[in-house]
Amino acid sequence: MKRAAVSSLFALTLLAICLPVSAKKPEADHIRKLQTEAIRNKKSPVAHWGLEPEKYIQWSNHSLRLIPVYTFGTKDAGQGIDLNSYTGVNSPYRDSKKLEAIYGYSPANTVNPKADYLDQTNLYNIQEAALKAGKKNIILFVFDGMDWQTTKAAALYYSKGDKYKSGRGTGLYFQDYPAAGTSQFGYMVTAPHNAATNVDVDKQTVLNPGGTIRGGYNAEKGGPNPWTPGNDIKYLISSPSNNYGEHAYPDSANTATSMTAGIKSYNNAINVDPTGAPVMTIAHQAQLDGYSVGVVTSVPITHATPAAAYAHNVSRNDYQDLARDLVGQTSISHPEESLPGLDVVLGGGYGTKAKPSGSKSDGKNFIPGWKYIAEETIKQADVKNGGKYTVALRTDGVEGKSGLQKATQDAIKNKTRLLGVYGVGAHAAHLPFQTADGDYQPAPGKTSAEKYSAADIKENPTLADMTESALDVLSQNKKGFWLMVEAGDVDWANHDNNLDNSIGAVKSGEAAFKVITDWVEKNSNWKDTIVILTADHGHYLHIDQPEALIPPSAKKQK
Repeated sequence: MKRAAVSSLFALTLLAICLPVSAKKPEADHIRKLQTEAIRNKKSPVAHWGLEPEKYIQWSNHSLRLIPVYTFGTKDAGQGIDLNSYTGVNSPYRDSKKLEAIYGYSPANTVNPKADYLDQTNLYNIQEAALKAGKKNIILFVFDGMDWQTTKAAALYYSKGDKYKSGRGTGLYFQDYPAAGTSQFGYMVTAPHNAATNVDVDKQTVLNPGGTIRGGYNAEKGGPNPWTPGNDIKYLISSPSNNYGEHAYPDSANTATSMTAGIKSYNNAINVDPTGAPVMTIAHQAQLDGYSVGVVTSVPITHATPAAAYAHNVSRNDYQDLARDLVGQTSISHPEESLPGLDVVLGGGYGTKAKPSGSKSDGKNFIPGWKYIAEETIKQADVKNGGKYTVALRTDGVEGKSGLQKATQDAIKNKTRLLGVYGVGAHAAHLPFQTADGDYQPAPGKTSAEKYSAADIKENPTLADMTESALDVLSQNKKGFWLMVEAGDVDWANHDNNLDNSIGAVKSGEAAFKVITDWVEKNSNWKDTIVILTADHGHYLHIDQPEALIPPSAKKQK
């Protein structure tokens, strides 16, 4: 080959490598095309978000839909662990006294003699029973915002067929994985105690306990199961700001608190009861019993779900204080004596800066700089500065996975904890969205499409990478461990009414779940380990033409 040709080829190759991912011509992938057309036309025959089929985007918040629950290692594991302890005839929604014990009051139109569903707080009960039974490894895997319809959309695309109309479903790894015959399926109510509670962050007090609208679940209006609609399409998105119905839809803080602390609380509460009093979580209990504890997420480590693994606060938005709780430093909630801190904290939060003066939710102890975790908090946590954590940060030019692996091995070798903070600072410090076809080129949603540089992709690990590191560190404790893993980008995608990001987030979360099952098969078994895979709440996606989500190439082959 001539020197000029070689030089031209080298130049083109270098250009391709150095160009931002978004600058490359995107492949005409199926879901990206559907999403782009829907945003451009403001309607789609394929799907819609909200009440109006003629509007692709009408609703971009949560809903009160019943949420799927997949469990592994629970079948025939004993009363309290087996999912059947809380479903069918054992459903708390068949018993007014059980409901009053859960909510602290008798929720209107909520008792249902035919209820098959459990309550979200029952997931805490399963973990508590597993801890008392001596299970070595307890893992809560949360696909934030992934309701039955979101799961169905992903299954249609990835399984290349419309293979189910109801129930557990098939086509995704977590739907089909049997866990040696110990897997079970159910669905749950995610209602809060109340919505529209006001708080004082500096005083850590609730100003109007009880809010303005209470929780509960009316099966006639909402539907008896996730795939059967009720008789009132507005009911599932009832809120204080509209007149749609009698029960509030939930947020991620209250729902995560239900799963980790076993209580109903107000929307925005992080492990405090409806009056603002802190409560113990399953991670705190496990830690007292000698277990190691950790959290992994694809979004900032102080967002509601990962924060609720361990922290206390009357407001989910007091990010810097939530970070202090997670890594065992004094905070607004624990000013005199800090919590012990988690053993592993891995996720987003890197680089995004807050307003110079912070916000009302940050409180008076706000430190200017990073929004989701103060740089001073990271510095104090670092073992190099006398802290307890080997710290891994997104670093210019360093591959995210290899950098995290090195920190992981250092933490194991030196018997320290592990703190990793990654993300794309320009996009709220979450990990890059992989999208439906995995090319990291999101379609536009309600907001404009995110664009990532080559460095954004290279310098960040994936959720699966972080899950692997967490298991490596936590499993050094022979007593056992408790771990939460959150695929938080499902929720962010659904808020954006973005099918491309949503379907891709389910897939990247599924890859992290497979890391867990591979680890269990190699290092443990389904008698010593239980995994609960679920979502904290749903959104309001409606799939109008399921077959349209199947890739055209699959239809031709068929």
